[in-house]
Amino acid sequence: MTRAETCVAACAEAWRGDGAVLASFAGLIPQLGARLAQLTFAPGLLVTDGEATLLRDGLEEGWLPYRQVFSMVAAGTRHVMMGASQLDRFGNQNISCVGPWERPTSQLLCVRGAPGNTINHPVSYWIPRHSPRVFVEQVDMVSGIGHDRGAYEIRRVVTNLAVLDFATPDRSMRLRSVHPGVTVDEVVAATGFPLTVPDQVPQTREPTGAELALIRERLDPDGRREREVR
Repeated sequence: MTRAETCVAACAEAWRGDGAVLASFAGLIPQLGARLAQLTFAPGLLVTDGEATLLRDGLEEGWLPYRQVFSMVAAGTRHVMMGASQLDRFGNQNISCVGPWERPTSQLLCVRGAPGNTINHPVSYWIPRHSPRVFVEQVDMVSGIGHDRGAYEIRRVVTNLAVLDFATPDRSMRLRSVHPGVTVDEVVAATGFPLTVPDQVPQTREPTGAELALIRERLDPDGRREREVR
């Protein structure tokens, strides 16, 4: 069992119970997670190749033109797992720039679809490296809105260390589980703001034998997943 495989299963869990919604993703680990969910506990999930084709078990299932994606976003029938250069305790996301807006030290991706995603439908995040540089007290620019700004639902954050959610009275970030071999103290130290920590923090579930076989033999036989978890 590897950390990357645990992360794939944790990402898959983000779509549990969603039904027939469109699963979108940024990164290989979330892609594998969506496909794993579709093949196991979420058979109604729609998985795209990122362009215009719906896939099931790697085969073409249907056609999804880009204009239809916008309709699904507006209707709330989509759940995307995005990345983030910065996240704060309420789930505000930055993928635009680092440093002061007037003179940033780094120019990133712009806002892309983050505003529309976060106000219209469920959003989760995949963070390959959990660190205080990503989990910050205040993002330098709000690209995707958090719960304190009217987000529809920031559901889950999966990192290389843990799974986090927003199941708190003020909808701020909470430690949901730690991955095997990771301590609560390590997660707290890698987070740049006060994190809600329950009295008992469970371990993130590991993939079942059947899930491992799917990951290793069908979804990612070349082992590319191991290069994404830092």
